[in-house]
Amino acid sequence: MERVGVRELKNRATQIVRAVREDHAEYLVTVDGEPVAVLRPCEERDLLADKTAEYQASLQRIKAIAAEIGAAWRSPKGAVELLMDMRAEEHGG
Repeated sequence: MERVGVRELKNRATQIVRAVREDHAEYLVTVDGEPVAVLRPCEERDLLADKTAEYQASLQRIKAIAAEIGAAWRSPKGAVELLMDMRAEEHGG
């Protein structure tokens, strides 16, 4: 694995990324000679991990909204009961 300093990475970014994409090259990125990151081709597991993280973040937002709705709910009836009542009213019931 080739080492590349962050300044060199900045100056040669296009060339280095092309080598990663086309030649499947890997680079150990350093700052002041100390390793800080690895630049390598993206693999299927990376894409899956990214999607999983995205889904988890969405799920957390949904749970937070559900908690807000639950905390503000004022009706003694549940949502399903209210929906059934609304539908019955629409059909003359």
